[in-house]
Amino acid sequence: MQLSRTNLADIIYFLAIARHQSFRKAGLEVGISASALSHAMKGLETRLGVRLLNRTTRSVTLTAAGEELQGLISAPVNDIGQALETLNRLRDEPAGRIRLNVLSDGAKLLLGPVLPVFVDRYPDVEIDLTVTNRMVDIIGDGHDAGIRFGGTVPEDMISQRLSPDVAWAVVGTADYLARFGTPSHPEDLYQHRCLRVRLGNARIYHWQFSKDGHQMEIDAPGAITIDETRVGVAMAMRGVGLMYVPAYVVRRQLAEGSLQRVLEDWTHHDPGFHIYYSSFRQVPVGLRLLIELIRELQPMGPLP
Repeated sequence: MQLSRTNLADIIYFLAIARHQSFRKAGLEVGISASALSHAMKGLETRLGVRLLNRTTRSVTLTAAGEELQGLISAPVNDIGQALETLNRLRDEPAGRIRLNVLSDGAKLLLGPVLPVFVDRYPDVEIDLTVTNRMVDIIGDGHDAGIRFGGTVPEDMISQRLSPDVAWAVVGTADYLARFGTPSHPEDLYQHRCLRVRLGNARIYHWQFSKDGHQMEIDAPGAITIDETRVGVAMAMRGVGLMYVPAYVVRRQLAEGSLQRVLEDWTHHDPGFHIYYSSFRQVPVGLRLLIELIRELQPMGPLP
């Protein structure tokens, strides 16, 4: 079978489906609908004379022939991609697309101030941004890189720091504190209404505190559990309860007095935001330029 333009496109589609085992996710990566992908794969299977995919209503898996094809073509197609990316570095104006998976706080604090400058400086680079607090396999889901707090970056990834360390704050409204009192020790939180935090791995986060070398964790009590900072800040400002949040997120509310900080002498610090990506892939030009711009602008302050 000749390597026509149609066959080459279908091979790219096939590899995306093999990675994701999902027409929907693969379609998001390659930019076409799931139904169009399914149609393309049926055409490829007809031309090859073998079935490549096992399809059910819930999943897509490779047949033995599909697994063999994936093994034969993955490396050559990756080599072609890297070759094209190398040529992209020689362009006067960088181009291409980068796919990022980013925590919601990272999107707001890092990318919000930087992306307007980036698109002005590099108008031919497209950015496909997925904002989620759920922990995902960025490579398996088709992303070039992820942005997370440093302590949660997978160990097998290359990472670069993008922000200074993050100071965590417990905040509430003046009305809430007048009604329920001001905690002076982390254990006082057991007598308060708190906005509990669900992490991206579905675990309930225990609030962390540090003072004079002493560290402790509090399983903060509360009737409401959140997994999105913006929602929590809105609730805290309505006096629903105390919230545990990166201090930088609520710096405006603290400055204007709509929120007040408590237990400041017990402030805990975590590693700041890091961007991470596979050590087995060449870093796209657009991603390298974005990292350089974030480190240049330092939207959350100077790096250590």
